[in-house]
This record gives sequence, structure tokens and C-alpha cells, in this order.
Amino acid sequence: MTTFIFDVPLADLRTQQKTPPMATLRWHGLWSAMVLSTLAGPTMAGPSLDRIKATEKITIAYLTGSPFAYVHEGKTVGYTIDLCGNIVEAIRKSLNLKSLQVTYLPVAASERLPTIIAGKADLECGSTTNNAERRKSVAFTVPHYITGTRYAVRSDSPVTSLREFANKRLLSVAGTTPLTSITNANRDGFLGIQVDSVNSDTEAIAAVASGRAEGFAFDDILLYSSISELPDPRSMKVIGSFLTIEPLAIMLSKNDPELKQIADSEMKRLIFNKDAYKLYQRWFEKPIPPNGRALNIPMNYLLKDFWKYPSDWVPN
Repeated sequence: MTTFIFDVPLADLRTQQKTPPMATLRWHGLWSAMVLSTLAGPTMAGPSLDRIKATEKITIAYLTGSPFAYVHEGKTVGYTIDLCGNIVEAIRKSLNLKSLQVTYLPVAASERLPTIIAGKADLECGSTTNNAERRKSVAFTVPHYITGTRYAVRSDSPVTSLREFANKRLLSVAGTTPLTSITNANRDGFLGIQVDSVNSDTEAIAAVASGRAEGFAFDDILLYSSISELPDPRSMKVIGSFLTIEPLAIMLSKNDPELKQIADSEMKRLIFNKDAYKLYQRWFEKPIPPNGRALNIPMNYLLKDFWKYPSDWVPN
């Protein structure tokens, strides 16, 4: 299992509901049994923290995707990059280092886990879903965004749901949970969709825009972001209910409990003192590079609720 699936009758996470849908009620039921975890005292450091202390350097991997992590004017920027910047500073203080040099490492979706497992990067600060399958190999800190799989199509497309892609070509990015989710739904529901993988969201958007594919399945926030960067954003639209709910989180090694403790504590601090909310507004509600357009996506109810009791625990 690589994700958890809800039947969420929402056209858009941007729409705020007066009456929470069933997904909210289920999450509240799970959270009512949860208490804010208080982590134990210092534990044995693992290879990542040892390496950081010895070299005074830290490597941050990221999957390129605005507004989470991308390059603008030669500098790596984004919502998750800013969050990780605070975690890096917390690591520096914890290790009593005068300075900590940061190297940014762009990776493909399929390279994210191997990069962390092999110790080629200390943190992965992009848009990676925390799920049970991945937790067998890596660890995650508190989710920084909750999204879901939906579909980008051309504005003149008559398709409005997953089933309507029958006998049509639907793309997703290799090594991602959306690809796994639509592949499983297509197989289990005998939908007759031609599901193909591509290497990037840029490649998928181009294929849909040119008519070489009918749609592109991906996290809806990344669909909105990709469309906003088109010369004419009105040429494409996002359709369909959520196939999945995806809690996105910063990824790190399973073998570094002390590093994880620092990351978890800093994420909770940012949430409780409202700095995380300010960063959210900066990247999702205000104009951002490179085109100075705002995504205008207020924080959805799922993330608001989750941040009331921030934890690395997610129900999948």
C-alpha cells in the first residue's frame, strides 16, 4: 500500500466547507485518540548527524516543483526550502557549530528515497508523500502540506472524472504516489485507461497541451502551480474529485533518531509560534517567482486540523 484513499466530494481544496466532509470526520476520529508527543531526551546520533558535525556541511535534496522547491535566478527557493532552512539552523545550534554550509541537490522522483538511504543527502525538502511503504526505508517529520491526486486537462476537454479517461492516455510522473494510485484504480476498476509514466511534470503538461495525452494525474497543488506558469494559464484546468489524500513531509534517514528529533521539534515550534503559517501565506497566497503570480490557495481544512496536533504520525 502506498497511499490512503478517501471519497472526498470536493471540487477544490481551495473551497472552505462550513460542514466538514467525511474525510475530516475520519481524521478527527483518529486525532481524538492522539496526544502531542513529547520526545525523549538525546539519543545516539546516526551517520547523517555525525557527518554534518564532522564536515560542517549539510546536503538538502529536493524534487523540483513550485512552490515547494525550485531554482529562481540561480538560487534554490520555495516553501519547503524555507522550512528546511529553519531546521538547518536548529541543527547548527544543536551541534554548537559556528556555521553550517548548505548544498542543494535536485533529484528525480525515483531518486528521492535512494538518495536519502545512501546518505547522499541529509534531508529531502520537496513534495514527498509520507506513506507506509516509504516508512519501511526512510523517516518523515511533521507534514507541511496535505494535498490529493486530481487531473489536469485542456480547457476544452469534456473529461470531468477518472472514469471518463477510459480509452484515453493519462500520464503521471514515475516514482510518485499519484502514478501508483491511478495504476491501481485503473486495474481494480477495469477502467480501460492507458496509463503512462513520464519523467517530470513539465513533460506531462507539455504532452497534454499538445494533445499527445488527455490528462495528467498529480498532486493538485502541483497541477495548479504548473498551469500558472504556462504562457496562457486559461488553456488548462484541474478536474475531478480527490483520488487520494497525500500528506507531504520532509524526508530523512531512519538511522538518525537525534536528527529526526531536532527536525520534529523545529517543525512543531514553527507551527506553534505561527511562523509556518506565515511561510504558507508567503508561498501559496502571495505573488511568487518567477512570474510574480499568486496561486491564491488558502490553507485547506485538512492541514489546519492536522496542525492543531502536529505529529509525524499519519493514517496510511
